[in-house]
Amino acid sequence: MGLTYFKRFRMEFDLTGPMMDKAVTPSGYELVPFSDELLRDHATAKYRSFREELDANVFPCLARRDGCLSLMREITGRISFVPEATWLVHYRPTRSTRAEPVGTIQGLQLEGWGAIQNVGVSPEHRGRGLGSILLARAARGFRAAGLTQMHLEVTTDNTAAVRLYERLGFRRAQVVYKAAEVAGV
Repeated sequence: MGLTYFKRFRMEFDLTGPMMDKAVTPSGYELVPFSDELLRDHATAKYRSFREELDANVFPCLARRDGCLSLMREITGRISFVPEATWLVHYRPTRSTRAEPVGTIQGLQLEGWGAIQNVGVSPEHRGRGLGSILLARAARGFRAAGLTQMHLEVTTDNTAAVRLYERLGFRRAQVVYKAAEVAGV
């Protein structure tokens, strides 16, 4: 194990200006607002989204099912948790199949800002606009909670995510470094 520093962008979005486009949810997908009964589904979607991604090195809990469940409990247990900015995407290709959790986003209110904790979509469901839909719903949830700005952090090497955020109107505001213990370093 060795200490590695990951370069990350803090990206910000002004909630007082024009909002992100309301994309249409693709057929077979359902956007579900937060409820306590869906905590495990959020954790499952988070695990499926991040387990093999770079962020699992930065935040090792994302590489484990139990770590994702613990993280969801920690996020939703905070006084600063914003349920209106927390959404889940279920995939159900037919009415007779069980809904599968494939995307999640969580929001907190920190120092007067809406703070996205994680936005993730399972790799096999990417490219359908689900990340954009989740971010737009979170933005509307933060605005409904009376917030005027929101932010998130993204590892700079995650170029697809950086491009998505910039396309949606986020701007790079700051470079931050996250220290993490990484095996094989």
